[in-house]
Amino acid sequence: MLPLLLLILVPMLFGLYAQSRVRAAYGKNSRVPSRGRITGAEAARAVMESAGINDVAIVEIPGTLTDHYDPVHKRLALSRDCFHGTSLAALGVAAHESGHALQDKTGYPMLAFRLALAPATQVAAGMANLLIILGGVLIGTVFGSKLLVIGAGALALIVLFQLVTLPVEFDASRRAKRQLVRLGILQPDEMPGVNETLDAAALTYVAGFVSALGSLLHLLLIIAGASRRD
Repeated sequence: MLPLLLLILVPMLFGLYAQSRVRAAYGKNSRVPSRGRITGAEAARAVMESAGINDVAIVEIPGTLTDHYDPVHKRLALSRDCFHGTSLAALGVAAHESGHALQDKTGYPMLAFRLALAPATQVAAGMANLLIILGGVLIGTVFGSKLLVIGAGALALIVLFQLVTLPVEFDASRRAKRQLVRLGILQPDEMPGVNETLDAAALTYVAGFVSALGSLLHLLLIIAGASRRD
């Protein structure tokens, strides 16, 4: 019973901690203006143009921390605060998303791998809970056991996707930090605010992986227990 509780509680608490960290870091550094007063959209464009990228549209989208890079449609989407903002947080997030565009331009293998996994992972995410619920209801039957095993396979794919996401996100932040200083968008003494924001954001991806892995291990323990009872 204790291992099962730990596999549920630890990822949940870690996830809450990661979310609180990113909200605190983003909130703090979104109130610190950069000296150059360049906007997030301008920073993103400068980073991409420095790498010869001129075919990616930069668009404004609603929400907070909804920023993302779409490699399929060559679109870099920034939330309003990051698109128009001149804060350390806005520039850090915008440059991070530009880092994904740089990965796309250079053929970064892990980005391509994640993109290849995405369609199957979306299907798995939509089916996993239903399979696990039905398997739990029918546990003790052959059909229920098969549903749980298939559900575990779906969760394993989600875990793999989350694992591949980690180097993709870490590498994008590394590229962003380097370019912000190299291009003179920020001075070295302004980087601690960017580092704090991006490092906190990276923690949420780690939390996502831990949560998915915990769910998979939890389910495998349930399947193993049901097999022993059979």
